[in-house]
Amino acid sequence: MLGLGRFTAAGCVGPPRGLTRDAARAVFPEGVEAVEGDFAEPASLKPVLEGVRSLFLVSRLGPDADILEASRQAGVEHVVLVLSITVQTHPHLGPAGENLAVEQLLKASGMAWTILRPTQFASNALMWAASIRGRETVHAPYAETALPTIHPADIASVARVALTEPGHRGRTYALTGPEPVTARQQVEAIAAALGREVPFAEISRRQAHAQMAAVFGPETADAVLDVTGEDVNHELSTVRDTVSRITGTPARPFRQWASENADAFR
Repeated sequence: MLGLGRFTAAGCVGPPRGLTRDAARAVFPEGVEAVEGDFAEPASLKPVLEGVRSLFLVSRLGPDADILEASRQAGVEHVVLVLSITVQTHPHLGPAGENLAVEQLLKASGMAWTILRPTQFASNALMWAASIRGRETVHAPYAETALPTIHPADIASVARVALTEPGHRGRTYALTGPEPVTARQQVEAIAAALGREVPFAEISRRQAHAQMAAVFGPETADAVLDVTGEDVNHELSTVRDTVSRITGTPARPFRQWASENADAFR
């Protein structure tokens, strides 16, 4: 589900729309109009995009070239695109190259653009939810690698400002959380939110690759492990003040995300 807004540079001129494949099941905040469509089928977007002036888009949810062309033809003026910080830190990796290609498509489209490049999502920790609910040991590689994990709500907050306030068109923002956090510390934060111990054990790259490749494929598994382990660089681990600078509110720490989402691990 992605946001579509009837905005201009001066602000909102109509209720925002939330795109979903099933409006009957969608849950949006009050005041958001649920509309049905599917980015995997760009032809379904024509009625959805009618009257829309700004679009919040996550890359690679469908044929991006067709999605952007449908948006342009519908009269969309501004796209806020969410990619990944690996576009600038690890451009040699396959997924990063694919994201960069989408960015270039948007810049060549003729529409105004704002690019958001977040680091590791706090919500990636949900991959451990089944193990924690089952009171099993959490296994992860590179237990002491610390990345400035970002709360997804901070990405949304920056996107809201970029969509509704002037001064953000033609800008690229790298987004991080307020501090580097290791996998071990993330599990400790979840344990604190649950009020019980959660066992943790570090595993080898080979073991982690076998598990991830079965779900995401070997290329993606290699890319993720390169980013989070052996190929971590200073640019990737650097904490940035972008969230607080744009929104006026400090970035949320991982422990806040863990507390807010503790029920997913119970």
